[in-house]
Amino acid sequence: MAEPRGTRWALGLEYDGNGFCGWQRQLDQDSVQGVVEAALSQVAQCPISVVVAGRTDTGVHALCQVVHFDSPVVRRPDAWVRGANTALPAGVALRWARVVPDSFHARFSATARRYRYVILNRREKSALWRNHTAWIYSPLDVEAMQAAAQTLLGTHDFSAFRASACQAKSPVRNLCQLRVVRRGDLIAVDAEANGFLHHMVRNLVGVLIAIGKADRPVDWAAEVLASRDRCRAGVTAPPGGLYFVAPRYPAEFGLPVDAVDAGFLTGD
Repeated sequence: MAEPRGTRWALGLEYDGNGFCGWQRQLDQDSVQGVVEAALSQVAQCPISVVVAGRTDTGVHALCQVVHFDSPVVRRPDAWVRGANTALPAGVALRWARVVPDSFHARFSATARRYRYVILNRREKSALWRNHTAWIYSPLDVEAMQAAAQTLLGTHDFSAFRASACQAKSPVRNLCQLRVVRRGDLIAVDAEANGFLHHMVRNLVGVLIAIGKADRPVDWAAEVLASRDRCRAGVTAPPGGLYFVAPRYPAEFGLPVDAVDAGFLTGD
């Protein structure tokens, strides 16, 4: 007979992607998953493995990444948060811990995922934003970028915006938000979909940047989408400007993911 797996927990965490090989555990490389599991295992005093809402690549950040795990030991929510934060490196922090039913799954229970891509658009480089934005020194036409973004909304085959190494079984996704806003020198591109393909957000942003620089017309975005050809989509935007904002879950789980405010990144 299988042993009972104990209490299922959901955790919200934030991290700075610099210095990590990405979320997924890798041999001989520092990963966010690796340090999170090591910290939780220290609190539990037994091995803990976590399941994540959405894996992120090298250099990509998160405001409210969500994981779940089954704990064979009893701990209070604040014990998980404070204990793990004591063991975690400076670039990773737990924000909250909640008991969830066994039916909850960090990945499969999510109904949508949200990303924000931040561009520093000015002539001079930045000492403070260098690892947390994409620096584009050529002036960008935000109105043109926003107009192009609207042509990509809806349910489509996003093959033109997926990486060659993408392992998703289907390239069809429902992109329900793609919004471009400027606040001073910072431009934010907000994207929300039921799921994203590998490099999809960064490839979408790469197309919008080309349009914002007037290297391509507004209708080029729709042409790229219709082509279903990754070779038509141009440059992949760098990872440093990308933030996993949060997943969305049914209200029945009561998780505080909708309270995440990414406004500080653009001054909203």
